[in-house]
Amino acid sequence: MVSEIGDYCPEHVASRLGKFAVVPNQDRNHAYHLDAGLYAKFLRNLAEAHGVKRVEGKITQVNQHDENNFIKSIGLDNGQVIEGDLFIDCTGFKGMLIEETLHTGYEDWSHWLPCDSAIAVQTEIIKKPVPYVRSIAHKVKWQWQIPLQSRMGNGFVFCSKYMSDDDAKATLLDNIEGKLLNDPRVIKFRTGTRRKHWNKNCVAIGLSGGFIEPLESTSIHLIQQSIIRLMQNLPSKNMEQSNVDDFNNKMRFEIDNIRDFIVLHYHVTQRADSPFWRYCKSMDIPESLQQRINLFVENGNAYKTERELFGETSWIQVMIGQGLMPKNYHQIVNMMSDSELKNFLENIKTTINRRINTFPDHNEFINNYCKSTVV
Repeated sequence: MVSEIGDYCPEHVASRLGKFAVVPNQDRNHAYHLDAGLYAKFLRNLAEAHGVKRVEGKITQVNQHDENNFIKSIGLDNGQVIEGDLFIDCTGFKGMLIEETLHTGYEDWSHWLPCDSAIAVQTEIIKKPVPYVRSIAHKVKWQWQIPLQSRMGNGFVFCSKYMSDDDAKATLLDNIEGKLLNDPRVIKFRTGTRRKHWNKNCVAIGLSGGFIEPLESTSIHLIQQSIIRLMQNLPSKNMEQSNVDDFNNKMRFEIDNIRDFIVLHYHVTQRADSPFWRYCKSMDIPESLQQRINLFVENGNAYKTERELFGETSWIQVMIGQGLMPKNYHQIVNMMSDSELKNFLENIKTTINRRINTFPDHNEFINNYCKSTVV
C-alpha cells in the first residue's frame, strides 16, 4: 500500500496529530520553543549562584600584549580595567575583540544566503498552540510563526535588495492574527562566519562568531556547542595551539554543515514567481551541498555523519518537500519480494502509530510538564 513519506517519520506523525512526549532513549528529532529573555535571566541567575561575577560597563578600550598581540585587558567607561588570560567575545555582530581588535576576518555568505533583514513582533495567542513552527514562503521573503504559552512570535525574513523595511513591516502586519504586544522591530544581519572562532586568546561565541540566518533557529545550538567545545579544549595560560586548532576545525565543520542545510531550503525551490526565488534557484551553491544533492537525486542516498546537527529525515523532508525526487533507489531493495517490502514498510508505520498514540495532547503535555507561570 502506497503511503506518503511523512507516515514513516515519528515527529511528523506526532505533529500532525498535535501530540508530544519526552520518553527515555527517544530517537525523535525535535527542539524546544523558548522565551529567550526568560532563558537568559535563568542562565544569569545560575551563573551568579556558582560564583560568576557580573560587572556592567561599556567597553571603551582593548589592550594587547606587545610581544604577541594577545588581549591583555579591556577598559570600561567607568575607568575600570579588567585583565584576563582568556577572553570570550559576546559583543554580537560588531565583534569588538575578535574582529575590531584581532582582525580575524569574516567570510561573507550572502551570495548563498541573500536574506539580510528580519522584522519581529509578538501577538496574543488566539488559537490552540500547535507543536511546531510554521515557516511560510512568500514572493520575496519567508514568514515565521512560533507559538509560546504566553504569546505568538511572528516575523519576516527578507532581502533588502528586493523589499524595503516599510513594505516588509506592512506586509507582516497584514499576515498576522491577534493583538500586537510590542512594536515591530527591524533586525539587520550579514550571513557568514569568522575565519577563526578562536584567535590568539579570544573565543567568539554567538553572533560575534557569525550568523547563518533565522531559518531552523540554530543560533542557541551553536552557542551551546561553542561552550561545550571550549570546556573540552580549555587551555592553560600557554594557550596551546592544538586546542585552538581542534576547536576551530570542529566549529567550522558544524557551521558549514548547517549552512548547507539552510541553503538547500532556498536552492531546490520550484518557485520562479519573483526575482528573489529565481536567483535562489539558479545560484551557485557550495560543493559540499551539491555532492549531497547529487547523491540523493542519483540513488536516494541521504546520510548524517557523527558531528552533524540535522539527520537523514530532515534532509529528506526538505528535498522531497521542495519537489526534488531521486531518479533511482538503492539496489538492495531488489533483493526483497513485494510482500517482504510491503510488510517491512507496514511494520514501520504500525510501530510509529502505536507509539504516537500513547503520547498526550501537546497542550496537555505542557500543562503537566512545563506549565509557565508567566502571564
